Amino acid sequence: MAVKKKVLKAKSPSQMIDARIKELSDWRGQTLGQVREIVKEAIPNVTEEWKWRGVPVWYSDGMICTGETYKAVVKMTFANGAKLKDPTGLFNSSLEGNVRRAIDFREGEKINKRALKALIKEAAALNKSKLKKKTKS
Repeated sequence: MAVKKKVLKAKSPSQMIDARIKELSDWRGQTLGQVREIVKEAIPNVTEEWKWRGVPVWYSDGMICTGETYKAVVKMTFANGAKLKDPTGLFNSSLEGNVRRAIDFREGEKINKRALKALIKEAAALNKSKLKKKTKS
């Protein structure tokens, strides 16, 4: 008797992120969904990826940020966060590093949508400026 192999349908990164949000089915899923929506509003042509065994990652001319989910927080890590202005003080995690900065969202916390959008746009602009410098060299 021949063993049938399961054929797994390849899912896009966006579909995998959708599934992760649904799978969480609690405040973390809702928060990750909000973060994702804000990223997409800030950068309409953002590219979504699924990396490191289950982490949503958003790109625009380079990595902007990740959306990690843990038991007590949803962490949004900005790849070049140390180079970004944060006038409203959103960054509250990974502050000691030379490159990255993160925002930990906890259950019940309200997201400052306007400030987060501005930070995301700034991160995308930084990536674009780095790209321009490379092409001039």
